[in-house]
Formats: sequence, structure tokens, C-alpha cells
Amino acid sequence: MNLSIILPTYNEYDAINALVTEIYEILDAQPLTFEIIVVDDNSPDGTYEAVETKWRGNPRVRPVLRLNEKGLASAILHGIRQSEGEKIIVMDTDFNHPPNLIPLLVKITAYFDIASCSRYVIGGGMETSKFRYFGSKVFNKFVHYTLKMQTTDNLSGYFCFKREILDGLPAEKIFFGYGDYFIRFLYVMQRLKHPIIEIPVVYKDRLGGLSKTDLKSEFFQYLKTVLKIKLGLWKLS
Repeated sequence: MNLSIILPTYNEYDAINALVTEIYEILDAQPLTFEIIVVDDNSPDGTYEAVETKWRGNPRVRPVLRLNEKGLASAILHGIRQSEGEKIIVMDTDFNHPPNLIPLLVKITAYFDIASCSRYVIGGGMETSKFRYFGSKVFNKFVHYTLKMQTTDNLSGYFCFKREILDGLPAEKIFFGYGDYFIRFLYVMQRLKHPIIEIPVVYKDRLGGLSKTDLKSEFFQYLKTVLKIKLGLWKLS
């Protein structure tokens, strides 16, 4: 199989089927085989049931229900382990990440191991809060200089990569927590010298539901992650 799309969900009933439909139509027009895996952490709003009902009988869309585990990063890893694609795309499930970039991400990873979307390269940005854009940009500068990262957006979470780059790695030591998993992922991949390219993305307003991001707590979690890496308190092996 050419491609697996991993969609981690929690209370995304309002948007999930519209997103899956748009992704499906985009991919169905491409000369590749694909699967869309929706990993739901037992959402009380019926997200899993909505996907399972609409796409029942379609092997290209696979809803996965997690009953005893929660968390964005572990849901992504669960989806990766359930997937069969040679390439994997991870993205948000509220239309914050525009699906029309998917074909470009797939094409670029013919030449690079990882294609990551960035709000901070030319052409990128956010249609949402200017305060969040500025705050995120400042923090990404901090990550960039503290960890000597090549990448400009280390919190994007919208990316495509070749499955083989995780072979032999203890992925559970990367994919835990919330969005801070992406800092660890990019840090490890750059240290292993995997070619990475960033492409511009403009974040859209979320469609339906409420944001699950607690800015204050997430800031301190991300800061803690960066400092642990810098001080050698977190290591992959």
C-alpha cells in the first residue's frame, strides 16, 4: 500500500466525516493505493460511531476505537502500528491542516524522508489568532536555537514520512504526551540525518467542536520537553 493517513480524534463529531470525505476524494483522484485510519479515544460525542456508520464496508477507511488509553501522541503511534502504507501522513482532524496539501506531501517524499508543513517559511501563516501565531513563532525560535534544529516549525504535526525511518527505533519513546512528541520526532530525525524539507502551510479556523489545547499547560510541557533534551535528561536509547 502506498499511503496511510493517520487521524487521531477526540470529540471531533462535527468535522470528522467532512474531513474524511475531502481526504478520500483527493486521494481517490491520485494514482496510488491508500487507507485512512481514524484513531478515536472513546469520544463521548460519538466521533467513532459517526465514522464507523458512514464508512462501514469501505476498506479504505478504518475507524479504530481505543478504550483504555488516551493521548494525542500515543493515538498517532497506535495508528502507525495499525497502518500498512509505505508512506504515512499525520494531520489534525478539525480542518486546521488543509487536506489539499496531501498530494504535494506525498510527491515530495519521493526525494526526502520527511516533508513537514511549516507556518514560518515563505507562504505560511495562520488565519486564526495573531497572538497564537506570534507566541508560537517565538517559541519555535527558542526550540530552533536551543536544540540547533534545522526546522522552523517544530509544533506543526502535519507531516509525511517514509515508514522505514522508524524501523529499529523505540517509537514509544518519541510518541508520548501531546504535541511535544513532534519536537522529539524532528530532533531525532535530524540527528539521524534523515533529509527533511518544510513546505508552507496556512492554518485554517477549526471546523466544529472546541479546541482541546490548554495553552498555558501545553507551553510548560513543551518547554519541559526542550529542556530535557538539551540537558540530556531525555534520550532515545
